[in-house]
Amino acid sequence: MTTQQITSREPLPKGDEVDLGRVYYTLLDGKWLIIAITLLATLLGAAYALLVAPEYKANALIQVEEKSSGMGLLGKVEELNLQSSTASAEIEIVTSRKVLGAAINEVKRDIIVTPRYFPLIGQFMARHHQGEQLADPPFFSRYAWGGEQIQVTQLKVPDYLLDQPLRLQVIEQGFLLFNKQGAQLLKGQVGQLAEQNGISVLVTDLKARPHTEFTLIKASESQATNALKQALTVHEKAKSGILALDLVGTNPVDIERTLGAISQQYLLQNIQRQSAEAEKSLEFLTAQQPELKAKLDRAEVRLNSYRQQNKSVDLAIETQSVLTQLVDLEKQLNELSFAEAELSRLYTRAHPSYQALLEKKQSLLQERNELSGKVEHLPNTQQEILRLTRDVEVSQEIYIQLLNKVQELNIVKAGTVGNVRIIDEAVTAPSPVKPHKPLIVLLSALLGATLGLALVLLRSFLNRGIDDPEEFERVGLHVYASVPLSKAQQKLSSANNRNSASNIGSLLLAENEPTDLVVESLRALRTSLHFAMLKARNNIIAIGGPSLGIGKTFISANLAAICAQAGQKVLVIDADLRKGYMHNLFQVPAQEGLSDVLKGEVPLAQVIHATNINNLHFISRGQLAHNSSELLMHSDFKQLLEQARQQYDLVIIDTPPILSVTDGAIISSHAGLTLLVSRFAKTSIKEVEVAMRRYEQNGTTVKGMIFNAVEPNASMKRYSNYEYYGEV
Repeated sequence: MTTQQITSREPLPKGDEVDLGRVYYTLLDGKWLIIAITLLATLLGAAYALLVAPEYKANALIQVEEKSSGMGLLGKVEELNLQSSTASAEIEIVTSRKVLGAAINEVKRDIIVTPRYFPLIGQFMARHHQGEQLADPPFFSRYAWGGEQIQVTQLKVPDYLLDQPLRLQVIEQGFLLFNKQGAQLLKGQVGQLAEQNGISVLVTDLKARPHTEFTLIKASESQATNALKQALTVHEKAKSGILALDLVGTNPVDIERTLGAISQQYLLQNIQRQSAEAEKSLEFLTAQQPELKAKLDRAEVRLNSYRQQNKSVDLAIETQSVLTQLVDLEKQLNELSFAEAELSRLYTRAHPSYQALLEKKQSLLQERNELSGKVEHLPNTQQEILRLTRDVEVSQEIYIQLLNKVQELNIVKAGTVGNVRIIDEAVTAPSPVKPHKPLIVLLSALLGATLGLALVLLRSFLNRGIDDPEEFERVGLHVYASVPLSKAQQKLSSANNRNSASNIGSLLLAENEPTDLVVESLRALRTSLHFAMLKARNNIIAIGGPSLGIGKTFISANLAAICAQAGQKVLVIDADLRKGYMHNLFQVPAQEGLSDVLKGEVPLAQVIHATNINNLHFISRGQLAHNSSELLMHSDFKQLLEQARQQYDLVIIDTPPILSVTDGAIISSHAGLTLLVSRFAKTSIKEVEVAMRRYEQNGTTVKGMIFNAVEPNASMKRYSNYEYYGEV
């Protein structure tokens, strides 16, 4: 493997810049996750579209016309000055509690009865049951599986049970009713009113197997009205005065009956509202009729008595003319009084119409006062006769006018038909309007794809590990090798765990799988190191890493094995005195090792182990040492390395993580070449930079990187040559 070494560090992309190429390759790498999430979301959406109960829509059309006076037979009669309702006002009336409540009571919508279905699939199976016979239950006979019918025409419960689900269980001779705690409330039979504990239930039709259960709810007035209002939509069609009523629900027959009841109740209240004005006026006039009749009778009696006493019957021509004018004025004033009574219910005294009436009334009163002045010049007898005659004629005129008004209002009341008519009766469309199955599946797929994309990008964002060797080049580090992730090593480790009681030999990949892609990449590393070591001050290679779990021990052991297979005499040392585990790979004990030599407890020759590979020797970590830094800084360690490099062609040291302890920097100060191992998608560029500074602070320069556990992705197509080479 060849790469170009970059000696100067290039600036990294700024954090707020988006690398579109990296995003593309990230999404390409996560394509299978995106596809899996998309398929899962699509399947869930399809399942939802199939299992959810379909909703139907019933619609009706109602025309709202200008208000009629109801006097079509008599021509134009006195208008009651009623204003036409706007469409928005009529819509509010349709959705009012008065109209909806009356419709609910008519169709018994406050009694909610539903079979108890098995979760998820029960209702779906019941909808697709065909035939009049009850479906055979596949399991759990208490659930409804298709063909069940029930009709509850009366249900009364105490207030504390309103809006509470009750459980109705079918038995051989009727049914049982339980509350939600499971306590029995009553027992009843079909067709008979059952009453107990303040509860009365009348079930008129029941078709179900014994033990089948239904949920029974008596909805409160507000709850039933609100539920119906949410399902009802009323709007005006293009300002035409025509209202379109739509009601959605899962029972097509029920919503058609309910919408028909709403239409009829709206029509009924409109007629009642139209006749209410005439009814109020009629009540007022009827109450005035006895008083006006008595007033007329008293006026006639006074006039007749006065004529008999004074033997005077006739009035002069001039006096008769004044009388006629006075009577006419009184008639007009009386009509204005009727009109004022009507206007006072519609307008305030400041309204222009009201002011015009008052001005007209004031003018008539002034004329009457002028005529009264003329009467004062007549003889006393003529004045009295004139006054009494005027009272009679005015009272008679008022009484006749009152009778005419009463008759007219009776006709108005009887002829009121309202200004609303139903154009189209409520009808339910045969096909459901919800769910839109293709749309649900499409949206589910889009949602799944979006979620998959977001998850892949989020995972990439949270995982700041390096997945492209070019990132090392940007910080001035030469990448000596990119080592693929070894599945064969994982199998070796698993086999060792399963057979821990027996000796299965070395766990070195280079020994067990010499043609593995990982081994080939390490051979390329060996070649690169051969030329790098020509310029090194000694033949010692220190291999370290920023943190634990990046595979530096794996690299050190297998690189040593490959170099030994090439004919070099190699010594590999596990210098991680705290957590080293290389002895497991060679299947040798760790009791006597490097720490024991540095403590002076055993000689060097005693801790050098021969391995199954010719020319390869190994020194384990020895006993765990908590003062590892002090041991490594002792001159004995330097002497040990000096002796080892003279006896071997190559000495490879596995060092502890540099970010955890300073042991790695101490060891690297004795090495001719220091390499840093990073793990694909785990080690971050920040860790690499900090590790490099740690080495530099201790006078050691990191010569290059080993990129371990690489998983070929869309942005690393060049690594595909490993697979090709390994297959040859």
